Amino acid sequence: MTESPATRPPAGRYGPEPTARSARRGRVGIVVAAVVGLAVVVWIGLSMAGEPVSYKDVGFHVDGSRSVDVTFEVTKPKESTVTCTVTALSESYAEVGVRTVEVGPAEAATRRVTVPVQTTELAVTGIVDSCELVEGS
Repeated sequence: MTESPATRPPAGRYGPEPTARSARRGRVGIVVAAVVGLAVVVWIGLSMAGEPVSYKDVGFHVDGSRSVDVTFEVTKPKESTVTCTVTALSESYAEVGVRTVEVGPAEAATRRVTVPVQTTELAVTGIVDSCELVEGS
């Protein structure tokens, strides 16, 4: 449908008339933005897939004022060994106990581990701070 001269705005009032060249530039810009966005998504995905070790807190059980049992899952290459740092925290989020535990090779990539952490005072939670591959494993 074409505009009649009566409905067309006065020439030059709202900028120059769009040309085929400016429309093409707009499409090229959209394509470039889409390619860059896809590249970023792929890069993030590959960097996350490259993480050989992951861990997740499962739960804890306070065993009096001197100990807390912390349960977590660690996923790693089956043949590898990792060391995990487990921390007990007080009500004020102060660290009241810490333990480093080694998780060795196993049949499955994901293992559930429960470790007791000795505390200096009553803990209200226990968490995994980190898990890292042991060099040479």
